[in-house]
Amino acid sequence: MQNFLKELFQGQPYDSRSFFLIAGPCVVEDEALLMTIAERVSGLCNALGIPYIFKASYRKANRTSGTSFTGIGDEAGLDLLKKVGQAFNLPTTTDIHAASEASIAAQYADILQIPAFLCRQTDLLEAAGKTRKIVNIKKGQFVSGDAMRFAVEKVKKTGNDKVMLTERGTTFGYQDLIVDYRNIPIMQSLGVPVVVDCTHSLQQPNQPSGVTGGNPTMISTIAKAAIATGADGIFIETHPNPSKAMSDGANMLALDQLENLLKQLVRIRQSIV
Repeated sequence: MQNFLKELFQGQPYDSRSFFLIAGPCVVEDEALLMTIAERVSGLCNALGIPYIFKASYRKANRTSGTSFTGIGDEAGLDLLKKVGQAFNLPTTTDIHAASEASIAAQYADILQIPAFLCRQTDLLEAAGKTRKIVNIKKGQFVSGDAMRFAVEKVKKTGNDKVMLTERGTTFGYQDLIVDYRNIPIMQSLGVPVVVDCTHSLQQPNQPSGVTGGNPTMISTIAKAAIATGADGIFIETHPNPSKAMSDGANMLALDQLENLLKQLVRIRQSIV
């Protein structure tokens, strides 16, 4: 693992030959939900020796419909994210969408996540880098793995070498995505850890209903392939009841299915290292 990841996961059981998990609900809905998910997932990860980063967006800026839920308010969402991290001694991550948000979110989260559709925004990447927080850049659906070198360079030129990249699928027509697993070693060759987003890779965007669709039955397939092909980490959005989730429920993993999947992923990684 990169040195900055070793520092991030201090106090958590991990093996540098294994993988880490980024997981949580799509968006901050309420305190009870965040605490329920963090408690369950952190317990599983401690038992399995998987380093864990709690994820929740304090605000969702990229919605198909203007009527979609975007959050409970920026300050309230960030406060709850920080509270969860402190309660369970977990590193946390959240999205930022504009350069002006970077320094604010950095006061609450350990990792600033750059949404895929914003991965080329120079001012956003530079602002995130200047916070000296870890910056996780999601590969745009319209960008090759090799072209992500330029996004990495934009952050590193601020003097911040703490960069990760996340594969989250490539546009395939108007309403589907595909995962090109060649992007894992290609992006790792840039000298950064690479994560595979196993839920957003299964989105079916631009639906006539105005609500993004998905195919959650394939989450385990994407995750297993990611671990088998050497991903450093996996990203999974999870919820106790995805059908009731306020955002992206159509491509989330039910919380009660996570344990079995993680056990399988540990066995896969152990078989190839």
